[in-house]
Amino acid sequence: MKTADICDKHDHVEVLEPQFADYGAVTEFHGQAVTIRAFEDNSLVREAVAEPGEGKVLVVDGGASMRRAMLGGNLAIKAEQNGWAGIIINGCVRDSHELIETDIGIKALGSAPRRTEKNNEGERDVIIGIGGVKIAPGDWVYADDDGIVVSRTKAH
Repeated sequence: MKTADICDKHDHVEVLEPQFADYGAVTEFHGQAVTIRAFEDNSLVREAVAEPGEGKVLVVDGGASMRRAMLGGNLAIKAEQNGWAGIIINGCVRDSHELIETDIGIKALGSAPRRTEKNNEGERDVIIGIGGVKIAPGDWVYADDDGIVVSRTKAH
């Protein structure tokens, strides 16, 4: 379902500010949100992508840091293998040349070559705020070339 069509049909949806770029081979994806809030530490991202994704979307509030990448090629491959529909990072990714080869949707603010710290810091399954929108675990996230839309219920 296209984000423009969802916006036309549903007044209750929210649209993230248009600041995210595509990095994965898939540019159109949707699923229920699994949320993480972590600043320059991707320990929780590593844990999440190692679990069965079941068609969900991992939404990571990395504090909009442009200094360190919250996702790289190895984690993207693991997410693809474990059935995640997509990953949205309010921050950076790295290994762009590898990400474009993965059969998963990946959106982020930019790319940066430096990896994060691994201090097991952050929070999972919490309400986060990115792109001017609050996203709760279980919200429905729809992403395509036009943008990212969030709905509390599944859009039909």
